[in-house]
Amino acid sequence: MGSGQGRSAPDGEGSTHMSITDQKDLKALSQEPDRIEDVEVTAKDRWRRWGPWVITILNLTTFFLIWEVVARLEIINRLFLPRATEMFYALWDGLANSAPPGAVISGSIRDHLLYSLGNLGIGVGIAILIGVPFGLLMGANKYVDSILSPYVWAISSMPRIALVPLFILFLGFSRTMKITIIALSAVFPIMINAWAGVKTTDKSLLAAAKVFGAGRWALYKKVVFPFTLPFIIAGIQQGIGRGLVGVIIAEIFGGSDGLGYLIQRAADTFDPALLYAVLFLLVVVSLTFVQYTRWLEGRLAPWRKLEGI
Repeated sequence: MGSGQGRSAPDGEGSTHMSITDQKDLKALSQEPDRIEDVEVTAKDRWRRWGPWVITILNLTTFFLIWEVVARLEIINRLFLPRATEMFYALWDGLANSAPPGAVISGSIRDHLLYSLGNLGIGVGIAILIGVPFGLLMGANKYVDSILSPYVWAISSMPRIALVPLFILFLGFSRTMKITIIALSAVFPIMINAWAGVKTTDKSLLAAAKVFGAGRWALYKKVVFPFTLPFIIAGIQQGIGRGLVGVIIAEIFGGSDGLGYLIQRAADTFDPALLYAVLFLLVVVSLTFVQYTRWLEGRLAPWRKLEGI
């Protein structure tokens, strides 16, 4: 009996040992789906972050390769479509170097770009200073709205190019004329968006604020303005786009500086590589401003991103 007990001890220990091992294996197997799921989530997060950039780069690369092939085969006259490499070289040369003395086009692309961006910044800044307060005032006060609305809608619906001769008549071919056209082009999208933001403020939020004893100033500060802020940023984004159009219009019509002037001179001198280089640069500038305003909206109105609006 004693020997039987002696033999049973190892069997008991062995069975206990196997049981612990099995438990570890089962635990590892049970955790395996979680690990796979974590890997899948990480891959999805990476694709969500970098996927759009990868698609954009592949898309642009394909586009410029097709452009280069079409231009080299001269399917389209090279006077109308230069090679993509020629366009990029003209862009690089114009940004990196100054125009040589006696050149047909004075100044480099860099000089004209800085001049145009300076005009755009001043014009859009003036438009913001005028458009935001007047838009908020129109949205908040029905009497001001009824007085200003006819003028706002009438002028905003008028093509800006039709007013250029009038501004040239009054202001000449000065920088003031160009900034005025830019400000006029940008102010109305900003003003109208600010007005729309106030008008569409959630009435339930206003009622809740009044229940908690918010006064008129607190109501606008805590409820109306935060609700209107994304509208204002959207208006600024539209205003920058309209202002950029105003820059080109003003510089094509008058003066000897800016990207608009450069476009006009490139067309007059039959320089398609320079013409496409300036147009490509305008696209890059416009997209940069769009991305910046989106980033600004995310910083100033983060709840819009949370709501998926």
